[in-house]
Amino acid sequence: MKKLTDLLQITQNGMGKGDNELSEKLLKTYLKLIVEDNRLPSIIVFYNEGVKVLDEVSGYSEELKNLESKGCKLIACTTCLNYYNIENPVAGIKGTMPDIITLQCDADKVINL
Repeated sequence: MKKLTDLLQITQNGMGKGDNELSEKLLKTYLKLIVEDNRLPSIIVFYNEGVKVLDEVSGYSEELKNLESKGCKLIACTTCLNYYNIENPVAGIKGTMPDIITLQCDADKVINL
């Protein structure tokens, strides 16, 4: 039997639109709570400004490492990392747009933040 796959897409440095500080606080809390609650997506992809979450200065390192340690796969768009000059993401692996397209098409559920 095929395992269900939940794909979470993070496309901005924060959660929701509005004040940047609040947006970043919301995402940090969200990531922390999904780890604590044990309702992890199978995979999180980061593209566009979402790759900024993976930058070592972003303040999300602990949450990202906890996600990985619980088995959540983190995949960052290589083009986006290069665009924002993020050479050493704190977590995850680099992927391509074809990788992201495949994940989106194969996922049972896609959640966009």
